[in-house]
Amino acid sequence: MLPGGTSEPPAENYSKKRYVGWGPESLPRMDFLVLFLFYLAVVLVGGAIICVCSTTHYLKGLVRGGTQIFSYVIPECLQRAMLSLLHYLFHTRNYIFIILHLILQGMVYTEYTWEIFAYCRDLDFSLCLLLLPYVLLIVNLTFFALSSVTDPGTITKANESLLLQVYEFDEVMFPKNVRCSTCDLRKPARSKHCSVCNRCVHRFDHHCVWVNNCIGAWNARYFLTYLLTLTASAAAMAIVSTMFLVQVVVLSDLYLETYIDDLGYSQVIDIFLLVQYLFLTFPRIVFLLGFVVMLSFLLGGFLCFALYLAATNQTTNEWYRGDQAWYQHCSQVAGTPSAEPRVYRNIYSHGLWSNLGEIFLPGAAHCEKKRT
Repeated sequence: MLPGGTSEPPAENYSKKRYVGWGPESLPRMDFLVLFLFYLAVVLVGGAIICVCSTTHYLKGLVRGGTQIFSYVIPECLQRAMLSLLHYLFHTRNYIFIILHLILQGMVYTEYTWEIFAYCRDLDFSLCLLLLPYVLLIVNLTFFALSSVTDPGTITKANESLLLQVYEFDEVMFPKNVRCSTCDLRKPARSKHCSVCNRCVHRFDHHCVWVNNCIGAWNARYFLTYLLTLTASAAAMAIVSTMFLVQVVVLSDLYLETYIDDLGYSQVIDIFLLVQYLFLTFPRIVFLLGFVVMLSFLLGGFLCFALYLAATNQTTNEWYRGDQAWYQHCSQVAGTPSAEPRVYRNIYSHGLWSNLGEIFLPGAAHCEKKRT
């Protein structure tokens, strides 16, 4: 007998309730969940705005204005310390972001193993589904290492003449007979000097602080696969976590429960209160789910952008500079700014499969270009 004279519940009812702590009728208000959802929306919208404004002068103007405002508030010694720290983090090669990347990945997988994997095994989830994030982790770390240690395409005296023959010069972003003032080398088309690595890189895309390396002709395929598997691992964790929470709701019949509102009336539990209840019962799992869902959207957006660039045979550097370089070129040719806006034409795109082959089989593609 339980306290109050009630009999002990049947075993089947206990198995339904084993993953829940208390009934929704005692559910308190959770204003902080609303704030969390609002914060998540602000982060996603802010990221989208930064992506849209990154090719314009608005972002630079905002940064410049914010810097001027903070210069009047923050002491000069603290400003110098912050600038030194930012310069070290983003303008010198270091392993800070690699260590941070591995720590975050380790924390996420530890939480997944400790909480979700154990619960899902009790609920007889498919072992293949539960092991999928670990398989993706192994593949991801492999291509993460390859992206980090592979030479992106450093231009030297030995390969300078060969790389000059790979791509034709468009005379807009990449004019002929231009030398790098730092490396004292002729600059092949689509190359750029990286100030962080202090070298000229063939088919330069961007410098990635997370792998502490430039992304260029020889490691772009590794970076793209790394980004793909990282997005897939976050999405796989989000799917498994969601399936577990849905299973908990179904087994415990939470969607059939009622609660007493502020006026004393009995109400059927809705989705919002159900999410609140799960947040209070499984806070770490729901927080992990929110994190991997947000990460999936952010990484998915970046992955789609990277795939678009690969499909159209553009680099991030060329996409960023394209229309601005074409406008400057037209202005120099005409003598005055053109009244009609003109769009830069990408001369390096030769069809989807040829463009993808240039990314994933760079050696074969370069040999074919030099023969032609």
